Amino acid sequence: MARLGIDVGGTNTDAVLLDRSEVLAWAKEPTTPDVSTGILRVVRDVLAQARIAPDEIRAVMLGTTHFTNAVVQRQELARIAVLRLGLPATASIPPLEDWPDDLRDAVAGFIALLPGGHQFDGREISPLDHSALNQVCERIAELGISSAAVTAVFSPATSAHEDAVADLLASRVPGLRITRSREIGRLGLLERENAAALNACLVPLAERTIRAFQDALAELGLTAPLYLSQNDGTLMTADFATRYPVLTFASGPTNSMRGAAVLSGLRDAIVLDVGGTTTDGGALVNGFPREASFAVTIGGVRTNFRMPDVVSIGLGGGSLVAPDGRSVGPRSVGFRLMQEARIFGGNTLTASDIAVAAGRARFGDPTRVADLSPVVVQRALTIIDQRLAELVDSLKTSAGPVPVIVVGGGSVLVPGQLEGASEVIRPPYAAVANAIGAAIAQVSGEVDRIVSLEGQTRESALAAARADACRAAIAAGADPATVSVVEVEEVPIAYLPSNAVRIRIKAVGDLRGG
Repeated sequence: MARLGIDVGGTNTDAVLLDRSEVLAWAKEPTTPDVSTGILRVVRDVLAQARIAPDEIRAVMLGTTHFTNAVVQRQELARIAVLRLGLPATASIPPLEDWPDDLRDAVAGFIALLPGGHQFDGREISPLDHSALNQVCERIAELGISSAAVTAVFSPATSAHEDAVADLLASRVPGLRITRSREIGRLGLLERENAAALNACLVPLAERTIRAFQDALAELGLTAPLYLSQNDGTLMTADFATRYPVLTFASGPTNSMRGAAVLSGLRDAIVLDVGGTTTDGGALVNGFPREASFAVTIGGVRTNFRMPDVVSIGLGGGSLVAPDGRSVGPRSVGFRLMQEARIFGGNTLTASDIAVAAGRARFGDPTRVADLSPVVVQRALTIIDQRLAELVDSLKTSAGPVPVIVVGGGSVLVPGQLEGASEVIRPPYAAVANAIGAAIAQVSGEVDRIVSLEGQTRESALAAARADACRAAIAAGADPATVSVVEVEEVPIAYLPSNAVRIRIKAVGDLRGG
């Protein structure tokens, strides 16, 4: 029985077929505007190569940038209601206040600040105002809004008000899709509220898109369950992804980093994923991408849900090179590389042309770049190498050299030796590391809470959080026998009373039955 991994990127759709860690087949096709056609083509290709029947595939794992692109391009977003429970506190900055004007105008259908919310230790800020809530329900129904985000102050610690309002909305506004902030974001109010609102405006699109994914797989005769990879490199079911599409935002670079870890056998290293337009860099810690520890901006909106710490630079195989070699990127020919690069018959000088002229890569027609001056080639190479070395340096947490794993179709740009790297590793199947990362993804559970150490020991608080994280992973579909804790963060909160500590723990396990 095999696993099928699919990665739908902005330029290419990749697929791999794995039997445990063995690659049975892989393929790469251009991404199509309707997404489904590209998936059909690439999956048919790998099935034909491996000569196996669709019913021999036990699970399908898919990563996609579809929902990220919808936010960045302000397309296909739903108008939403945003409710915050925190009055009389939190009134100085209303919901969506820090959003870009065009995005706020595209999605804001109704905004309300209401009494409610709790302090970190469970004390109520104010009781819910049921009269005001009933009026809000009536107004949302009148406006015909189909999706809403509910955020209460400190709801990750005490969810009673957020849950009560979500339940009321569900009963009073039939068909309303509801996003509870505590299920997505972390403690910070504004960033958590932003994450919930972004998710709410994507839910209707997610329902259509994921149904299209499922229809495409059904057309191929695939009956295996579909999972989508999320930002931290783990899996969620298609139903869960339909409710929380925002959790797929960084799955592309995350899949590449997880694939790099498996292909190289390294659990701690720097990963460079070189594409046609950009290079994404990140750090592996215990085999998973290091997560960002602060707010992340997406489409101009600050959020605080689980995201990898990824740095992108405008350097890829299609990057434009000045005729004198004094500049490389950030502009790129992108998906037109096969038509515009000189080695493929075009007239545009690209980074791939430089790599072929310098002997770093062997593809295309080398005779078409034989006329390039060695001085021009060396200038461009110096710029490429310097920018890659600076990227590696920005990701390191110590001054010493570290191993660097290179993946992606543009990885030919990376030299065999790189400043700051103890070694440069090019694993097999590096061009489809993203799809491999999707295929081998595990299931996770996480808790992020503030606890008081008055009346309990530090050890008992950590043990309770560990147990809750493991239970969350099992509830998400992990095999209980394989679940283990991979990350523990413990930060004293000096500005809060009662000897407060923030605890964040993540547990992961293999897919049950997978």
